[in-house]
Amino acid sequence: MKKNIIITGTSRGIGLELVKQFAAAGHKILALSRNEKPCLELQFENVTTISCDITLSENVNKAVDFVKSNWKRIDIVINNSGKLVNASFEKITLEMWQDLYNINVFGVVNITKAMLPFMHKNSHVVNISSMGGVQGSAKFSGLSAYSSSKGALITLTELLAEEYKETGPSFNVLALGAVQTEMLAEAFPGYQAPLTAEEMATYIMDFSLKGNKFYNGKILQVSNTTP
Repeated sequence: MKKNIIITGTSRGIGLELVKQFAAAGHKILALSRNEKPCLELQFENVTTISCDITLSENVNKAVDFVKSNWKRIDIVINNSGKLVNASFEKITLEMWQDLYNINVFGVVNITKAMLPFMHKNSHVVNISSMGGVQGSAKFSGLSAYSSSKGALITLTELLAEEYKETGPSFNVLALGAVQTEMLAEAFPGYQAPLTAEEMATYIMDFSLKGNKFYNGKILQVSNTTP
């Protein structure tokens, strides 16, 4: 059965790969990103692209209007948008902290709350976090803002799963290890990650379609490194 799927952060990296793979499989996609050009250039008939800053309610309302008019029902939401800052704690300004949390945490709250009325018992919300946000995982200097925001997203996912366990949707969070994306390359020039965006998108697609049959409120660590 083909699904109605919302994906955020679709201008590059994992988000853009997810759009390609879901669309090629015949699902209907609403792609949300501040830069809509990369998705428009794909020219998939089953992909609708809206220029959307998920931290702004007036932007999110455009996406809500589309769902109301065209879908009425949402099966999957993948909260993939994210911002990465690699800088020492002393150099990260309060404004930088607020901007990063706005995207990595409050933007997820904003889009999820707006789309909940269109979701059903078997809908699935998949939040994309990071291994850096997992308690007890290896931590890296320079990622105080990023990793702590991803930790907040993990806890938020657990709480929403508990709150909606009787009615749905299901909420799960994938804590990703390093993936070779433009965002990673900008923050860590020269570093070569073990997985490509395409490979990770394939995993996320499969999990978002099937994972809620087996999991709710769970943190899945998607990394081939230890700890």
